[in-house]
This record gives sequence, C-alpha cells and structure tokens, in this order.
Amino acid sequence: MLTRKQFELLMFIHERLKEDGVPPSFDEMKDALDLRSKSGIHRLITALEERGFIRRLPNRARALEVLRLPDSVAPGLASPARAPQAKGFSPSVIQGNLGKPRPVAAAGPTGEETAEIVSIPVMGRIAAGTPISAIQTFTHAIPVPFDLLGNGEHFALEVRGDSMIDAGILDGDTVLIKRSDNADSGDIVVALVDEEEATLKRLRRRGASIALEAANPAYETRIFGPDRVKVQGRLVGLIRRY
Repeated sequence: MLTRKQFELLMFIHERLKEDGVPPSFDEMKDALDLRSKSGIHRLITALEERGFIRRLPNRARALEVLRLPDSVAPGLASPARAPQAKGFSPSVIQGNLGKPRPVAAAGPTGEETAEIVSIPVMGRIAAGTPISAIQTFTHAIPVPFDLLGNGEHFALEVRGDSMIDAGILDGDTVLIKRSDNADSGDIVVALVDEEEATLKRLRRRGASIALEAANPAYETRIFGPDRVKVQGRLVGLIRRY
C-alpha cells in the first residue's frame, strides 16, 4: 500500500520514462509534487525502492528504473493513466516500510520459546530540542518484545537533544512510536511543524491552539495554530543502551 505522495511520484517517474526515456530530475519531481525541498523526494524514492517499485541504477546519475506498478493501476508494467497532479496534499514526514509487526517467538537458553519478538524499522533521528529537519531514511531494524508495542504500525527514532530529560528521555535514546495522526492532550508525540520539521514534545491543546511542551526548564513552550502542527505518532516505549 502506497501513500498518496509515493503513488504520485511513482506514476510521474513512469510517465517520464515512457515519454522521454530518461527519469525526471529531482527538481522536476519536487515541483510536480509541490514539495518544498528535495529531501522529501529522497525520502519518497527510498520508500518506493524499499517496497520494490523502483530501483536506483549504480554509477549513473539520476538513473531510476520502474520495476512494477501497483496492481490497482495495471498488472505488471502495463500503461496506466497519466499520473495525477499533486497539489494541495501535505507530505508525511514518517515514511518507510512500517507494516504491522509480525511477532516471532524467540528461543531461550534451553531452546524453549519465550517472548515474541518483532522487528521495528529505525527511521532516522528526531529532535528533542530545537526542531531540526527530520532524517527519514530507513537505517536498520531493531528487535523489540511484542508486548512492549501491541497492535498497530510502529517505528523507532533516535533522539537528539535534551529537551525531554525530565520525562526520562535522554540524548541517544531510541524511542518507539506508534503511528497515529491524533493524540490526546498530554501525550508525548512526534510532531511535524509547518510540514518541514519534526520534534518530540508533549502536546497540549489550548483552545484552538496547540502547545508543544519541552520537559526541560531550559526550553520554552512553543504555541502554534492547529493548521501548523500534524501528529505523526505517539510515544509508546523507549530503549536505552548503557
């Protein structure tokens, strides 16, 4: 299942390859999908590559090959309708293969099955401080006990910054996030600000406004209009290495 932006980019690349024999440039892709920066295109291409829809050809600049199209468009690489114009849709910062976890029983020292383990993708870094541009590239996967997560789609992010230390979240921790586009007041969330920056903060609703609270007195609370903040997921767990 592709997101709207992933689908639109795949179809745009496919159409350009059919018409010109060469893939579009990153600037052309950015303009076609109405994105603010080329980093969003890099994230979409990585997600399509991980899902097996495209392939980057080595040692060739801009070289992309479409391997398949969604079954809902056409079987194999049959000619689909022209890609829709991408206007008015906001990007999703959290991307990648975040499918529902499949629990796998882990064997204990005696060979007996013990806790069920799932593999969770680490999707980059999240700022627990001044918001930074999110790095949303799949880097590796980590094993997590299924009981720590429960049902739903999950991903992990590496924490950078100290603004959430009073909530027990330290620089270098790995937070486990349940993907969600809504949260209750008081939840610690991954918040996307102005469709460009992601940060880990406690969300508070103040009338029609949204406050993103740090858990460190050295950082001030930031208040935004509701149209400037989008919830990408809620904190459900944390992993720390000593």
